[in-house]
Amino acid sequence: MTQPSPDLNPASAITVGRVLVPHGIRGEVKVEPLTDFPERFDAGGRVWIEGAARLIERSRPQDRNLILKLQGVDTRDAAEALRGKELMLPEAPPIDEPGRFYQHDILGLRVEDAAGEKLGVIADILSTGANDVYVVRGERGELLLPAVEDVVKQIDLTSGSIIVELLPGLKFRASTPKRRRPPAKPPAKKSTPAPS
Repeated sequence: MTQPSPDLNPASAITVGRVLVPHGIRGEVKVEPLTDFPERFDAGGRVWIEGAARLIERSRPQDRNLILKLQGVDTRDAAEALRGKELMLPEAPPIDEPGRFYQHDILGLRVEDAAGEKLGVIADILSTGANDVYVVRGERGELLLPAVEDVVKQIDLTSGSIIVELLPGLKFRASTPKRRRPPAKPPAKKSTPAPS
């Protein structure tokens, strides 16, 4: 096992991927990328798993995921031990382009509409082909907000809030369990006239 590296500050590190499952018998792992910069997984780069640096020996795409071979992970059992672990990097440099943010900057921000009504916080971000979708969770349930200009009006990292405009059709999904249907009533007995 590699030793913890002083190059990674856990307080400011960012998650860029998650190990899904082992792949094959030679220590490769299937990774779900959680970054818009796939070059972070190029061969020769480093990622941190539980504070320990790992060199990326090989990397190749597979559908929306990646297959990585990490230094020191040479068997299926060693790869299995990484299942569910996060791949991290030191804090990313700030983005100089106005209106662009890292996903980790957005997570946890308060969401409110233009009238100041609190809708919840950004609990997750779904990456789709067209645009990201912010998963907002609050007292009213869960709301899926497309990260587009018509909806997201302002992101203020200093105040920790996002101002949005709810377009028609954007509704909260209840987070309560589904109601069970009552059992069916037995069929009513038919009465037949008594013989006279």
